[in-house]
Amino acid sequence: MDRQRPSEPVRELVRRGARMVLDAPQGWLDELDEAILSSPQMQTIADDPVLAESFRRANRANVLAWAAANVRDPGAPVPANVVPELLAASRDLVRRGLRESAVRAYRIGQNALWEHWMSIAFELTSDPQELRELLEVSARSLFSFIDTTNAAIAAQIQTEVEELTRGTHAERREVVELIMAGAPISPQHAASRLGYNLEQTHTAAVIWSELAGSDSSQLDQASEALARIAHAARPLSVIASAATRWVWIPARVAPDPPQLGKIIDELRGVRIAVGSTGHGIEGFRRSHLDALATQRLLARLHSPQRIASFGIIQLASLVTENPERADQFIKDTLGELETASPEVRTAVLAFVTEQCNLSRASAKLYTHRNTLLRRLTRADQLLPRPLEENSVNVAVALDVLRWRGG
Repeated sequence: MDRQRPSEPVRELVRRGARMVLDAPQGWLDELDEAILSSPQMQTIADDPVLAESFRRANRANVLAWAAANVRDPGAPVPANVVPELLAASRDLVRRGLRESAVRAYRIGQNALWEHWMSIAFELTSDPQELRELLEVSARSLFSFIDTTNAAIAAQIQTEVEELTRGTHAERREVVELIMAGAPISPQHAASRLGYNLEQTHTAAVIWSELAGSDSSQLDQASEALARIAHAARPLSVIASAATRWVWIPARVAPDPPQLGKIIDELRGVRIAVGSTGHGIEGFRRSHLDALATQRLLARLHSPQRIASFGIIQLASLVTENPERADQFIKDTLGELETASPEVRTAVLAFVTEQCNLSRASAKLYTHRNTLLRRLTRADQLLPRPLEENSVNVAVALDVLRWRGG
């Protein structure tokens, strides 16, 4: 057998399999993404919604490019896939000091795609000889494609590394990472390199967008809005990636979420996670870590909410650290209330939040007292246990639902 050109029957099998990949439902690609991002080696990328979404776009670009090439010319060498999605993902990893993660990510993607492809291969033929040739041909094609793509991306990124890792923002990011790591850097030295006074009270925020081709100027507008709403001086802003800003504002009070909401309604795709408020270099560090935890919660719950603050989501964050146990807690606690109308769930949460005071809860909801009573009665019919016996757990479960996406 000619190793460079498959037999005609196997070429047709490769073409059919590649078409199956191109025509695969969205869920198939989602499963492939999650198989890659769930790898322990991908934890850093998976925890950051911007990096994770950037990687998803890059991975899908690779999968579809390889499949399309094998429809056109089955089994032939596939040229490197140096497309904007891959370059953008690689640049973001370089900016975050995760340069080696780019190669590792594409290797893990290669392995995940190969597992999926083997399942397709066994559907295409049961003939042992054809199957063997099919797997040999497709393995050579896929692995060579990833090798050449990695080499091409690395060559292009190398020419940009100095630009990406020098300058004011790179220096600020380096200092911030030292502070986050608890390195023995004095507040005075760190402040001089950051151009920001650390001996004050600050509130940190993470501002980001998961949209492809997001406008970075909108991230900067959101940063300025944070400071304006908090009546604070100009914020410290660090470029964490093309679509992420790490921000600190010198303010004793965190920006008001409703006011922020009015502003980012005009900034398409922009999301904000606000940390706690703290003093000094340790407060600077803690507030940033809390903002990152808030961002991770929104990503973990696939939350549609565009603004969240650590003080509000702290309990939900703790409860959902283990997603499977959190889901079981919600089902055990809420029963049929989990799928009840939003009006009933909102009524229960407001009632418990207002310390089971009917008058305050109805005023908070701008709802007539009798209407609220009917909704609470309905909730008791749906709950596994009466609300008065389990109000704290019910409130926690409803709070998690409030943040969780569909």
